[in-house]
Amino acid sequence: MRPDPNPHRSLDEHLSRRFIALDPEGYFLIKVDALAGELIAEHYANAIDERGLATDPESGEVLSCRGGDPRVPRATYRGRTAKELGIALTEGEGPHPLSRLDHALYLGRELQKAELCLLLGLTYVQD
Repeated sequence: MRPDPNPHRSLDEHLSRRFIALDPEGYFLIKVDALAGELIAEHYANAIDERGLATDPESGEVLSCRGGDPRVPRATYRGRTAKELGIALTEGEGPHPLSRLDHALYLGRELQKAELCLLLGLTYVQD
């Protein structure tokens, strides 16, 4: 019997089911541009309603994770590494598109994962 390559999978799945307070500054879609050798982080605005759901700041409609009309990012950040992109998101002249530490930590994890996929030529899927 081969050992599980990810023995912490059940812990990770359990932690992924916890309540997450959304960042009122918005959310990010992270992508890999293999041809340019870059990571891309698109920042989208949102508002948070009384139920804690992300809504379109203009229409007030709840944002769907699956499909829906395409949205236009508020800003697009590009970098060759997770560190370069993380610095662009959190340091220097503001405003910075993050207001929650848990959101910043999540982005750091995702950017590291995206960078590894870029280096190894793998498909990146955001968690």
